[in-house]
Amino acid sequence: MKKISFSLQLLLGLVAGAALGFLARAGEVAWLTTTLTEVGRIFVQLLKLAVPPLVLTAVVVSVANLRNVGGAARLAGKTLLWFLITSLIAVAIGLGLGLVINPGEGVTISTAGAKAPDLEGAGTWLDFVTGIIPTNVVTAFTELNVLQIVFIGVVLGAAALAVGEAAEPFLALSRSVLELVQKALWWVIRLAPIGTAGLIGKSVAAYGWDLLAPLAKLGAGVYAGCLLVLLVSYPLLLALVGRVSPLTFYRNAWPAIELAFVSRSSIGTLPLTQRVTVERLGVDRDYASFAVPFGATTKMDGCAAIYPALAAIFVAQVYDVPLGLGQYLLIAFVSVVGSAATAGLTGAVVMLTLTLSTLGLPLEGVGLLLAIDPILDMIRTATNVAGQIVVPVLVARSEGRLDEAVLNAPPLPLDEAPARPLATGGAPEPA
Repeated sequence: MKKISFSLQLLLGLVAGAALGFLARAGEVAWLTTTLTEVGRIFVQLLKLAVPPLVLTAVVVSVANLRNVGGAARLAGKTLLWFLITSLIAVAIGLGLGLVINPGEGVTISTAGAKAPDLEGAGTWLDFVTGIIPTNVVTAFTELNVLQIVFIGVVLGAAALAVGEAAEPFLALSRSVLELVQKALWWVIRLAPIGTAGLIGKSVAAYGWDLLAPLAKLGAGVYAGCLLVLLVSYPLLLALVGRVSPLTFYRNAWPAIELAFVSRSSIGTLPLTQRVTVERLGVDRDYASFAVPFGATTKMDGCAAIYPALAAIFVAQVYDVPLGLGQYLLIAFVSVVGSAATAGLTGAVVMLTLTLSTLGLPLEGVGLLLAIDPILDMIRTATNVAGQIVVPVLVARSEGRLDEAVLNAPPLPLDEAPARPLATGGAPEPA
């Protein structure tokens, strides 16, 4: 298998999974459907298993690493500004597509059986803000509340910065745990071609056209919106602002984007995202150790901008609720400010719930879209991760922290885990 590139292995897994899914559905092969479902479930579960320690230690170490970065406050400010700008562009694309295609117009789908998802602590802005702070540290980890884990990590990292030398043993432990988790997670990532076959195969086998037909226009709109961001918005920013060839960028970043597509997890893709950002795109390691983990939990152009914009218009049209200019501006505001609500693994369902509740639209509308959410989540997550790489490249270029030699060199192979963790600073080491 080492003779076949990791990207090609993922592609082969995707094709094999789709073929097996079609076979299982067409031939009604129940055992094959079950097998594909279990393979995909186990792969995702393995990714999720590493999430709590990975997020906590990555955030702690990335915040602490800011002391090694000259002009850290300026870098953080620029990163946030570009998160804001790219999110506004993405939500504008989503709203524009929604107004052009009218995804809910003429849709004859029964809303009688639709149920609002049980998302306690995510329905309103007050719930969201108060939900950031955990009432119990242990619960934040056992219930996999990524946003609360991020909050704990930021507080601990900031405290370590303030304490100084006395915090070094704690930071050393955090770096060690991060190294162990990234090594173990890399082993899981190497199983991605098999996991891909299971996840894609299960989706193909489970969701037939009869179920998807009423939602086809919305699904096409989400894919079109994400592709416009991926193939138009990001390339223009890279070429005009970052002075980076879009072809070079996507050639180097492709393994992370591809893994994001099949795994549907920005956090699960984090080690690979950080690795291509540093080793293939030449972003300064100390800056990347802050920007990439931060982006993986807050930068969600697919889940928090394009999707809620289109989905809110869809729900409003299905329930015959007119939307005015004020509502469209509110969607844009929620999409930009509420991006952190998606937090890497909680998915776009939370973001959509937040958007609908803010607009006063029926939360049952979320239930209408759950059937195709896994299919939409693939392109949404790929868009998320691409944006999480684009912004550090743009900022690194503006600050003279982009290594041209690394950027323009032939892409390093990704067949082995890195020799050292990518969030601990220090000089890059070859794979």
